[in-house]
Amino acid sequence: MPADLSPHARNLRAGRFSEAGRSYLITTVTADRRPLFLDFATSRLLIQEMRRCTVEGLASSLAWVVMPDHLHWLVTLEHGGLARLAKRLKARSAQAINRQHALHGRVWQPGYHDRAVRDEDDVRAMARYIVANPLRAGLVQHMADYPHWDAIWV
Repeated sequence: MPADLSPHARNLRAGRFSEAGRSYLITTVTADRRPLFLDFATSRLLIQEMRRCTVEGLASSLAWVVMPDHLHWLVTLEHGGLARLAKRLKARSAQAINRQHALHGRVWQPGYHDRAVRDEDDVRAMARYIVANPLRAGLVQHMADYPHWDAIWV
């Protein structure tokens, strides 16, 4: 087991189940919480890979925001599991980011956090909360000033 995971991390993944047609909120963080996405071009590389996952039919994006050191992505899973989606997004974006900056090594922390959207959840309220992250973090005064977010309802 990697040194950066707690001894009980494996237990958290035991029984993890994802299903096509269900919506999930995925959060993933950069390695060492490096603020890689303060760079506009780097953020766009990640967004391009998110769109690629959508075009390939893995998931449909409902809402997302790229923060300086992490991503929140609300998706409806279309094909394959969450692990496949997260692995593909993180691997491809890491390759593109490393290529752009002539770097090698880890871009993302291992793993990701996910939360299944329940029937009683207000998905639009979740989306508003997700895209408002830059406001709460004090990065901008108005969402129109933050370029790295989207929601299907806008």
